[in-house]
Amino acid sequence: MLMSKVILVTGAGRGLGTDIARTALAGGHQVIATGRRPEKVQELLGESDNLLAAALDITNPGDAEAVVAAAVERFGRIDVLINNAATFQAGYFEEISDAAMRAQVETNLFGPMNVTRAVLPQMRKQRSGHIMTVSSLAGIIGQEFCVAYATTKFGVEGWMESLSFDLEPFGIRTTIVEPGFFRTELLEEASTTWADQSIDDYAERTTQTKAAWQSMNGQQTGDPLKLAQALVKVAELDEPPLRFVAGSDAIPAVIDKGRQISDQAEASRELGFDLDITK
Repeated sequence: MLMSKVILVTGAGRGLGTDIARTALAGGHQVIATGRRPEKVQELLGESDNLLAAALDITNPGDAEAVVAAAVERFGRIDVLINNAATFQAGYFEEISDAAMRAQVETNLFGPMNVTRAVLPQMRKQRSGHIMTVSSLAGIIGQEFCVAYATTKFGVEGWMESLSFDLEPFGIRTTIVEPGFFRTELLEEASTTWADQSIDDYAERTTQTKAAWQSMNGQQTGDPLKLAQALVKVAELDEPPLRFVAGSDAIPAVIDKGRQISDQAEASRELGFDLDITK
């Protein structure tokens, strides 16, 4: 029999986060569904004794600590954290201001760090837990017009992979989720910010690429509900993977990137291998 888990989901006020929370509730789990507007979360998910809808701005460490305290008071523990909340800063590097770049890092990298930092004392006390953070195909493969977003997701990859070594002695597992293109709300105007500066050399490409990204919204091949169901299944595993690559576009792309890195390492051998100090 599947044991019920207490699952904390960020960004549950829309899109994939709502689907994850709804799927987890349907599976008999207890869910802390968070968002900037908890009343909207409650409206989307309905009333349930297994649901706690809570306010959370992931860039505010105080909010994260308050949510964890409320979750433990309500359910007694936290078994799984799913760091889902994120935004998309699009544009070419020179057209993204320093402030906009920092805001992207604050949300997509420091945001999940804030929530994880708040959750870990409880998980260490339990000597069990599972941290899942949604990265992206852009966390493995750099892409045009994605320099800010990819920066944060590459950061998520390094943080989560290294964090696994910190937490393993306490029985806490980590999973990096690497989705391809899913029909979530990431490309909706509420989630996407376009470059806030304009440089003539980039103007034509910016216009064309922005239009291409906008036209992709709602046309992605991945089904977010199926992704949510898969993520809940990963959360239910006794031995979850370090990485979960999701999507028929993502899996071959990540495999190919692995081959490219191997080829690049081999190509570096002549100049890069024998560089040790000679004794």
